[in-house]
Amino acid sequence: MSEFFGDWHAIVMLVLAGVIPNQAWRMLGLWLGSGLDEGSDLLMWVKAVATAILAGVIAQILVEPPGALASIPAYLRYGALVVGFVAFMLTRRSIFAGVVAGEIAMLAGKWWLG
Repeated sequence: MSEFFGDWHAIVMLVLAGVIPNQAWRMLGLWLGSGLDEGSDLLMWVKAVATAILAGVIAQILVEPPGALASIPAYLRYGALVVGFVAFMLTRRSIFAGVVAGEIAMLAGKWWLG
């Protein structure tokens, strides 16, 4: 299992340098945005931009996979995309469910292929 996750020092550094500061900004955003109307034009635009950025990143990763992802065959990457899209549509367009389902499909496929 340690080969799958790599060096544990890198994971600790990722949590300290990436996750914790990100969570602080998220909490500040929650606090500042608690009074905003979810149906406002501004927040609809923000959601559209965030979805477009996520779609762009996914497309870039599929076409030109970076690092270790390049070792995963294209059919598995595109299959995970289909699984994620189906989950997205079945869960009333939940981006979180689509991303998680795609990740699970890709990890399971990689584990199955060896």
